[in-house]
Amino acid sequence: MLNTAPSTAIALSSAPKLYRLPSLSMVVPNPKSVVVGYARASVLAIMEKAIVKGYLTISDSEGVFHFGTRTKGCNEVHLTVTRDDFWTRILFSQDLGFSEAYMIGDVQVNDLKAVFDLWLDNEAGMGHLSSTANRIASAISGLSNAFLGQTRWKARLNAIASYDQSNELFKAFLSKEMMYSCALWTDAEGGVRGDLVTGPTPGDLETAQLRKIRHVLTAARVKPGDRILEFGSGWGGLAIEAARTFGCEVDTLTLSKEQKALAEERIREAGLQDRIRVHLMDYRDIPSSFEKAFDAFVSIEMLEHVGSQHYQTYFKLVDYALKSRNATAVVSASSFPEARYSRYQPEDFMRKYMWPNSCLPSATALIAAANSGSEGRFTLEGVENHAAHYPRTLREWGRRLEANVRQELIIKDYPALADAAEYEAFKRKWQYLFAYAGAGFAKGYITCHMLTFTRPNDCPSSCD
Repeated sequence: MLNTAPSTAIALSSAPKLYRLPSLSMVVPNPKSVVVGYARASVLAIMEKAIVKGYLTISDSEGVFHFGTRTKGCNEVHLTVTRDDFWTRILFSQDLGFSEAYMIGDVQVNDLKAVFDLWLDNEAGMGHLSSTANRIASAISGLSNAFLGQTRWKARLNAIASYDQSNELFKAFLSKEMMYSCALWTDAEGGVRGDLVTGPTPGDLETAQLRKIRHVLTAARVKPGDRILEFGSGWGGLAIEAARTFGCEVDTLTLSKEQKALAEERIREAGLQDRIRVHLMDYRDIPSSFEKAFDAFVSIEMLEHVGSQHYQTYFKLVDYALKSRNATAVVSASSFPEARYSRYQPEDFMRKYMWPNSCLPSATALIAAANSGSEGRFTLEGVENHAAHYPRTLREWGRRLEANVRQELIIKDYPALADAAEYEAFKRKWQYLFAYAGAGFAKGYITCHMLTFTRPNDCPSSCD
């Protein structure tokens, strides 16, 4: 599940006798069975101490075990272990191991969201699952991600893995604007829990995503004739709205060939090809013609791919491209609360299977980088946290994925998914993502900040 702070694993000797290891006194067992037995005994012993809120039932071929105290209305989770590899995955790889066990079917769960809620509610005790080997591997992967994860050549590979996938897949669950980021919900759609109270309604995601785009562009204070620079094109949703409704010109950058191709197709269909230019370009390679050429800068959930070592460079280039007066920058990103933020973020489910080498910033890390990168030429104008809006966005993506994705559609781009087991694992990966991220935002484990910067002495409106 979600990463927890490293802590010392509980020694096997502290395990209750109920979870004793297989005996070696009579028969020399298969080495794998010894490892599985050790892992199973250790995990069960840790669960007995870790679960203080909620109620967990684990069933496997050897029995049924209960942890925590069952109370009226409490979060009840039932895990059914179908293969013994589950135990070693959990002990040696924690949340990454659980994600892999779920994807390939080593474990069945009654409610995936409830699993993550239980984990986060008992996070302090779950830290004891971290083995010495796991801590060493995490440290190595964290350092590698920080120093090597977002070099120029690696950034392109990251984009290929993250976004050069089937455009048909993304069309299946995104809104018609194809915004792969947090929507903004209001009372018009019943708020952030409207889908749970009255149910989702057709077009609600489209309405919320269009509201988000317009909110960003309004914060950027754009007006007809302004020129906007965007890092992270997506499939052109924001650029199209900026040109069509706000009357702006847009230069937008992406590293994904698939995104560029579809974005340009959509731009042509909108008749806006003379006002929007999509560049297949690393943000670090912007040309000299961009110097002080833009009235506004926007970037929606692209900063997760920049890396902590490059935040200052990122804002240095934003400063380079924006005009010296009457210019605004708006950036948003999934982020860590300050207490959880680290520049060295190890491999987990997200970084291995969804967005390789990604790194979540914190709001203060970005604010500090904006100040140093611009040499004080940015003034912080606004800070917003949209985390409460993300779980409903993710729930809607999950519903649309279930309703629209078909094996015969996907195998055109992923021939290997013609195999039923591979296709099931593929679907489980996306189900896991939506539930995993949704629980993180809902529990405050991760946040989603939007920051607005202006130039010094710029006044947003007349006030005297």
